[in-house]
Amino acid sequence: MNETEGLRFRRRRRPQVITDELQQNRERGSSTYSGKVFKVTFVSLGCFLLLPLLVVVFVLESPIDPEAFSLKEPPLMRGCWEPNLKLREAQRLFENQISGPESIANIGDVFYSGTADGRIAKLIGRRVHTVARLGKPPCGPTEDEPSCGRPLGIKIGPNGTLFVADAYLGVFEVNPTTGEATRLVPGGQVVAGRKLSFINDLAVTRDGKKVYFTDSSSRWQRRNYLQLVMEATADGRLLEYDTETRELTVMMENLRFPNGIHLLPEEESVLVAETTMARIRRVHVAGLNKGGMDTFMDNLPGFPDNIRPSSTGGYWVAMSAVRPNPGFSMLDFLSQRPWIKKLVFKLFSQDVLMKFVPRYSLVAELHDGGVCTRSFHDPDGLVVAYVSEAHEHDGSLYLGSFRSPYIAKLDLSKV
Repeated sequence: MNETEGLRFRRRRRPQVITDELQQNRERGSSTYSGKVFKVTFVSLGCFLLLPLLVVVFVLESPIDPEAFSLKEPPLMRGCWEPNLKLREAQRLFENQISGPESIANIGDVFYSGTADGRIAKLIGRRVHTVARLGKPPCGPTEDEPSCGRPLGIKIGPNGTLFVADAYLGVFEVNPTTGEATRLVPGGQVVAGRKLSFINDLAVTRDGKKVYFTDSSSRWQRRNYLQLVMEATADGRLLEYDTETRELTVMMENLRFPNGIHLLPEEESVLVAETTMARIRRVHVAGLNKGGMDTFMDNLPGFPDNIRPSSTGGYWVAMSAVRPNPGFSMLDFLSQRPWIKKLVFKLFSQDVLMKFVPRYSLVAELHDGGVCTRSFHDPDGLVVAYVSEAHEHDGSLYLGSFRSPYIAKLDLSKV
């Protein structure tokens, strides 16, 4: 028997020499492992954060139900529409003394306006006086608007009274001396099967017998105006109120965000700004063509708000947002993409979205035939922002705003 028989064979262990290369391989292996752990952790975290977003996108319902509609390619901003800085020549009045003076009217040199805190204000000299309050306090954030009221369009009647369109509370006649307010048309009532949800602007005949006003939507209120713009449904109307018979009549329906209104001199038709469609319509309210409608001016380079007369026989139209060409218009882009609108309103609030709206103010003078004769711009809204109305008096334009804390005055002789 061999001496080695029965012994287990073992391979001799050689001493291991640790070199720089081996050390690097170990470190590389360790780094690779950590990297894998990091990647796995990052992906897991991403999935964790993505899950709520997916829930929002696919599970939650959008607050809006937009329709696809077509807008023509915006006109080139040339000629009359050539951008300029003329609105920056304006002077701010009553700054931080007044909030959101949407519309302006005057008796002599005394001006009146409705404000975001529910007041009908008298502006005289450098002071602001409260004439009346149509609603009840508190009057703070937009959530208070339905009870506080939000006066928008304002006009002077034949007897020197103020006719006021309150978005929530209705159409009023207000005595500017005593502050007594008489409600002519209650807001929120159902007329011809639809609710008066967003009363916007008005016009009064010379004899005071007829009041025409726009109801921008039967679905959305003023505090949800951006939802109305994005949804773009044709649920707006033009109505007539007879102050003698107290009858309320629908003159035109199926309008997309009817906004500012102006009664033409013959008092047989009114101009109505159809904001969402970037156009102005002429609705025949009397005479042989009563009940008919045509287009006064189509394809504006901005979205029109209030319409007021000019001293040259034309009409001042205020636009707080433009459709730049050359350039990019988000609202034009989204008009054929309702699914993007739905998604946007699932993810963001109206206040957040407003921050992405360019502060471009544009005021234009238009004449019959849809002719633009001059325009004033503030491309970044540095002096005049969120312009809603241009009211001419004694050689100057007084510029209202649905959002800014001032009225601006532009001397027309200097521009």
